[in-house]
Amino acid sequence: MTIFLAGASRGVGLEIAKYLTAQQLKVKALLRTETAAAELKAMGTQVVLGDALNVGDIESAILADEPIHAVISTIGGLPQDGVRADYLGNKNLIDAAVKAGVNKFILVSSIGAGNSVVALPPQALEALKPVLIEKEKAEQHLIASGLTYTIIRPGGLKSEPATGNGILTEDPRVVGTIHRADVAQLVGRSLNSDRTNNKVLSAFDRNMIYPGQPDFVELSLD
Repeated sequence: MTIFLAGASRGVGLEIAKYLTAQQLKVKALLRTETAAAELKAMGTQVVLGDALNVGDIESAILADEPIHAVISTIGGLPQDGVRADYLGNKNLIDAAVKAGVNKFILVSSIGAGNSVVALPPQALEALKPVLIEKEKAEQHLIASGLTYTIIRPGGLKSEPATGNGILTEDPRVVGTIHRADVAQLVGRSLNSDRTNNKVLSAFDRNMIYPGQPDFVELSLD
């Protein structure tokens, strides 16, 4: 089966590409530029160039060739034209996924979006507010799309090797730190876990939960 991955040029998206290809899964990655293409191709990832803000690019990438089993998106950030991709880019991906009839859509969002606004202190929320608003719009569009979805909201991100201690919870009140490679593992495991279907989940390392957090229930992926 082919997994379509958007946002694979860096960060969590690149870690997801590494994890999925290590699991012998066929990955088709959308890149805006050739910058990360060589690294992705070297690990066996199929690369297609296109801009998530361009509907035509997205539809030709998702609807062409072999059927897409699932779409994973980590896209966001501020392109040169000043339009954030966090909502509009993800909206285009979601709409194309609906047309393609994909089995599952996994959206990597952020703690602080939606009902997890309660997990962050006021100063952090103020700093991240423009981003979180766009991410919440993308989450709501996905939920309303009719697709089987999983929304994963990581806490503070670190670029260090995976610890294997990444966990998921439906409790939006909890926040902590997690390594990007551990987010990738959680995303990969969620692909074929019915337990994550149609759920919005917070992600953090069980050993890096911030002090003073409420008791919560961990979601088992087994």
